[in-house]
Amino acid sequence: MSGVESLYPFLYPSADEEPEGETAREQEVFAEVRRSTREKVAEIAALREQVLASYADDLVTCAGEMAAAFAAGGRLFSFGNGGSSTDAQAVAEMFSAPEDPGAGLPAIALTADVAVLTALSNDVSFEVVFARPLAASGRPGDIALGLSTSGGSTNVLRGLAEARRRGMLTVGLAGYDGGRMAEVDTVDHLFVMPSSSVHRIQEAQTTVYQVLGELILRALSCPGRPEGDPGSPG
Repeated sequence: MSGVESLYPFLYPSADEEPEGETAREQEVFAEVRRSTREKVAEIAALREQVLASYADDLVTCAGEMAAAFAAGGRLFSFGNGGSSTDAQAVAEMFSAPEDPGAGLPAIALTADVAVLTALSNDVSFEVVFARPLAASGRPGDIALGLSTSGGSTNVLRGLAEARRRGMLTVGLAGYDGGRMAEVDTVDHLFVMPSSSVHRIQEAQTTVYQVLGELILRALSCPGRPEGDPGSPG
């Protein structure tokens, strides 16, 4: 046995097994995959409902403040590490390139600038890869949105701290119990996904920033709505 067969032997019949149809081992593997998939789907559905129920009012308040910042000419800077860096880029894309071409908002993912990231990592420290760009470009009235599944990523925390020093509105998305991001005066708005699974945390964070995006775009499309009241998240 070699190649792919050596990597996934349970998918291939042995010499003493019938070549046609599923073997008992295959049936067992597929049954386990189906069970695991159903379990994961149930977990993320429950976590998303829990998070949205816990933060319904906070999401409306945060969206209202973010909408007001955008309306006043503010820009959004998003950032995070690993999978959260991909989410940071998704956040920026969601605002800068929405389905309605006329509703685009200024949003930048700090993780997209590889030259700056690698220069700062190589020449200074990886801990400042978000703080330095915010120090250079951030201004009062802008928005900083940091994502960290642990809530303890030093470079994300330093970026948020720099944003607060510059008078920016700060929003944090974390997992577990919020980590260091949950400490007092770290961010203006914090949304914690209460899970120990990085996968579930990131899936729930996706729901949170998509809800924020929908509320913000809805608020900006209804300029007569009172500030801080972009409407119901439902």
